[in-house]
Amino acid sequence: MKPVDVTIIGGGPGGYIAAERLANQGRSVLLAEHTEVGGTCLNVGCIPTKALLHSAKLYRHAADGKRFGVKTAGVAVDFKQMQQHKTRTVKALVGGVRQLLKRGKVDVRNEAATLLGPGQVQIGEEVIESEHVIIATGSTPVLPPIPGVRDNPVVVDSTGLLAVETIPDTLVVIGGGVIGVEFASLFAALGSQVHVIEAMEEIVPFMDTELAGLLREAMSNVTFHVGCRVEKVDDSTVYFTDQTGAQQHVEASTILMAVGRRPALQGWGAEEAGIATDAKGVTVDPTMRTNLPNVWAVGDVTGRSLLAHAAYRMGEIAAAHIVDPTAAAREGQVLRPECIPWAVYSIPEAAGVGLTEAQLRERGVETLTATVPLVLSGRFVAENGLREPGAVKLIEADSRVVRGIHMVGSYAPEMIWGAAAILEQEMRVEDLRQVIFPHPTVSEGIREAAWAIPEKK
Repeated sequence: MKPVDVTIIGGGPGGYIAAERLANQGRSVLLAEHTEVGGTCLNVGCIPTKALLHSAKLYRHAADGKRFGVKTAGVAVDFKQMQQHKTRTVKALVGGVRQLLKRGKVDVRNEAATLLGPGQVQIGEEVIESEHVIIATGSTPVLPPIPGVRDNPVVVDSTGLLAVETIPDTLVVIGGGVIGVEFASLFAALGSQVHVIEAMEEIVPFMDTELAGLLREAMSNVTFHVGCRVEKVDDSTVYFTDQTGAQQHVEASTILMAVGRRPALQGWGAEEAGIATDAKGVTVDPTMRTNLPNVWAVGDVTGRSLLAHAAYRMGEIAAAHIVDPTAAAREGQVLRPECIPWAVYSIPEAAGVGLTEAQLRERGVETLTATVPLVLSGRFVAENGLREPGAVKLIEADSRVVRGIHMVGSYAPEMIWGAAAILEQEMRVEDLRQVIFPHPTVSEGIREAAWAIPEKK
């Protein structure tokens, strides 16, 4: 085969977006993906989870419609139909990605690939020569060494839980991060008795502590055990030590292992090729360059942020520097980790961007904060009532610059991009106060928080 401009190992969000951007700029691209394009997010992560969560939210809204003047009868869950909706959604979106790659004349190989060195990738018996190589191998679930977990048919990871045929009577979730909280919320809404066991003092550890507590309290149909350590699993019984040191246990029909994911560093030649790694993953600079010439890494494999939208941005940055490094440098095409937003699609939802109050204090930075309830938003009250929890927290530091915006409540994930733009532009509180927010919208909570920030004396 004749050489190509760029070879990409991995067809998840970072890999396929880089392929699309490069192809649109006239570069010849070969993309190797041994499973299915779209990666974990599209096939067994973000998208199928959100499809099921949407069905769960519809069910909850229908069942709770009486207080809004909508009476329903015979509302029931058809879990088989829910799973079919999930499958159709994934199939359609995977097909869409494949069409994008086909339109760009990207050579997609449904095979595993191995990095041999700069400019050389082996696929099967063939060695592909290219000017640039992008590593986008993603991540894998963490399976901690808890006695009784391995080879236990009751224990599943997120992929296994997505494939269950019936709703678990009792679900125990080990891990209170994003994955654990979303699945807990999903199955609790569908009628499962759900327990979440989290070793940290609060759920969603990277979330602002104040709002994480609000989210946990809002999920009243889930029993949370925070600050607890799982000791062992015996068949379907989970044994753990609580905050007081007392031994506790809970029975489960299904146990979800959701303690996180780690970069996929094995099986593609990282060590043999001499790729540098650190405690996070593949070592990269802000432009996504590795230590090897013209070898780049994007997405989960870098460990910088295990989020699909972060992978998209990393793929775009790498592509920009491959196409025109001078223009990319002039435009400031670099990854700014503190401006990467996150979202939790639970019931209620949550989202945030930037630093938390605790993180800034650890750095010795003086802050001013304001937390306002979303009941200040007319639309929020009209659609949720006065009892529904929700809040926006804004954090400023360094001459009134906004350093963090965090929120719990309806539409939080849909609003957080605006908060990310505020941080990207390093807007001050006074700048944000001048932005006109449409009324009535839930986004007005951000404006209210900006006006609630105390004036400096």
